[in-house]
Amino acid sequence: MSFLFGLLISQGIFAQAANYPNHQIKIIFPFATGGIADGFSRIIAQGLSEAFGQTVIVENKAGGGGNIGADFVAKSPADGYTLIMGSIGTHAVNPYLVKNMPYDPLKDFVPVVFVLDAEGLLAVNPSMPIKNVSELIAYLKANPGKVSYGSGGIGAASHLAGELFVMTTKVDMIHIPYKGNALAITDLIGGQTQVMFATMPTILPYVKSDKLRGLAVTGASRDPSMPELPSISETLPGFDVKNWIGLFAPAGTPPAIVKKLHDEVNKIMQQSAIQKKLEAEGAKYYLMSPEAFGAFQRKESVPCGAKSLKALVLSPNKAIFFPISQPHIYCGGFYFLSLHLVRISTKLVLTSTLY
Repeated sequence: MSFLFGLLISQGIFAQAANYPNHQIKIIFPFATGGIADGFSRIIAQGLSEAFGQTVIVENKAGGGGNIGADFVAKSPADGYTLIMGSIGTHAVNPYLVKNMPYDPLKDFVPVVFVLDAEGLLAVNPSMPIKNVSELIAYLKANPGKVSYGSGGIGAASHLAGELFVMTTKVDMIHIPYKGNALAITDLIGGQTQVMFATMPTILPYVKSDKLRGLAVTGASRDPSMPELPSISETLPGFDVKNWIGLFAPAGTPPAIVKKLHDEVNKIMQQSAIQKKLEAEGAKYYLMSPEAFGAFQRKESVPCGAKSLKALVLSPNKAIFFPISQPHIYCGGFYFLSLHLVRISTKLVLTSTLY
């Protein structure tokens, strides 16, 4: 009887996958509109719509450092009709930055497809009398607490890069978190903030149009899209911060549906026009199976000194310290040099996002 029941269940799942999709698919983007992840969510949605003959929409569900949108998808039916464009924040780092996670990034999702790895760019408002990283450091030391940098949110790659820069150089710079890099860039252009460490595809157009001044890339080496820009590591050896995004479905989604989505997104990402767009914007696509993407996610999710990692949530405007048990440790996509403490400024509640 149990064998027959199992057979009927498997046949039902197979039939469901064979008919997939037969109505609208929703991709949740858990941050504000704008930026590379939002843009590629829409590119993929359009491509899937054309491939499947069904409407695929992108819904922005921002808040909680990406956790609100991610939790919504984690608790959605595992039928392939509600997906999320996740990031290193929502699907790797957040559990080590957020005190009470509403979901488990590893257990509550199934990886579908890796989308891209984005280079970062350090930029300043052009009114700043700064042309390179060394001049920025000197200016910050001469003006402690008078310069602010914006980020895509507390715990974002743009935030962690800024804090790594602050700790490495021992400067005093004020952090202003936003609900996404696009909003932070708007204020940077307007002069409300002066410095930003943003994903290159998001900020590069403003640098090329001279609305902002690019100083250096945040990766370990120069990027082919702007070879004239040095890397921060040329001034601060070992500095290396990047970011990635990928498509995830709720845990329990039938493998046949996961494979169908994976294969179609891969076709989209391998189109020559998309490849040229990625190259021009300083981003890279890597072909990974869902299993390989899952292994990659697990590696990125390894906490800094797992047993010694402690998040101390203090009072407003204080700092939060993460003891790291080993120097030069690779943690959640970030190289923390020889630092033994990673400081993350906070206001009321510690949250995290990577955009």
